[in-house]
Amino acid sequence: MPPTATKQAVRDRVHAHRDELLALSRRIHAHPEVAFEEHRAAAWCAELLRAHGYTVTAPAHGLATAFTARLGSGPVTVALVCEYDALPGLGHACGHNLIAAAGIGAALGLAPYADQLGLTVRVIGAPAEERGAGKALLLDAGAFDGVDAAMMVHPCPVEIADFRSFALGTLSVRYTGRAAHPSLNPHEGRNAADALTVAQVALGLLRQQLPPQWRVHGITTAAGTAPNLIPDSASAEYEIRASAAEDLAELRARVEDCFRAGALATGCEVTLDRPEPDYLDMRGDATLLTLWQANAAVLGRPEPVEHGPFACTDMGNVSHVVPSIHPVLDITGGACGPHEAGFAEAALSPEADRAVLDGAVGLAWTAVDFAAAGSTGGTVAAGSAAAKS
Repeated sequence: MPPTATKQAVRDRVHAHRDELLALSRRIHAHPEVAFEEHRAAAWCAELLRAHGYTVTAPAHGLATAFTARLGSGPVTVALVCEYDALPGLGHACGHNLIAAAGIGAALGLAPYADQLGLTVRVIGAPAEERGAGKALLLDAGAFDGVDAAMMVHPCPVEIADFRSFALGTLSVRYTGRAAHPSLNPHEGRNAADALTVAQVALGLLRQQLPPQWRVHGITTAAGTAPNLIPDSASAEYEIRASAAEDLAELRARVEDCFRAGALATGCEVTLDRPEPDYLDMRGDATLLTLWQANAAVLGRPEPVEHGPFACTDMGNVSHVVPSIHPVLDITGGACGPHEAGFAEAALSPEADRAVLDGAVGLAWTAVDFAAAGSTGGTVAAGSAAAKS
């Protein structure tokens, strides 16, 4: 089958599964599960892949809500990455139900043609993107070993092909002081809440000296239980962000010094922990991006815009090791963005349904073109006129 005819056939297969894909998206949306608790979503994705010929391993790589699926025996291995975790209290206000359905849709579209295309299709169900860096854990466990290209799409309030993200690190802070009565014997106390206050003042002053693309933000999680007791413990959760992974180490050192200053000033002790792997900045592969953009244009997607980093994703970790793309698809026209209640509603809209199908077809076509380029040693023109029909 000529490449253009193959791509049309792939598109037809995706659309033949339209009802199943949109039902999957809506089912995941209706049953939000937070990081590492996505048992139903992972199972639903795995069941659909298994029903259409994929060999599924679930759970996978030591994570209870991860799965891998495989089909085909070609020399070019493409990984389609699915996310399905939700936000605490906000449900699917980041639209991960669409990501899962689009990834599964691409896999189903490619299934009948994988061998003739020279493809091995691998689907990786990746939990805990919002918190926990599931893809970093999967990467370390070998889930992406042997992958030639990794791809996923994400809903957004704008259309961006070359999505760029911040690198992100996390920090858990705990101060330990000494309790005392605030009027009877305050001189015997060591105020852990004051230690945190000193640190927050230091951080506020530090921000003036940080580069524009560096961010420090967090919350206090505990700072005493009653006003008539000098608190002997206080805690906080913080995040740091930089435009490149190489900058995180310096930023982390400066931020941690601020927390140590709080301990020094108040006579408390401080414990600083890193609760999860760092999220690295997303680095899109130029070849894959060229293929994706041509295919997205054929699908009639909005003209992509250039945009600086504004979020974080553990797909960035994958992109530092495997050629990767993470295009984002507009579903709100700028009306609202991820992590807002309105975005959860938008993730069920007609625009969201279109994003599932366009994302599935666009990913599948990009895999077709990538495999063809790899087998010929050249570059295949994506998005032929024949594929428009």
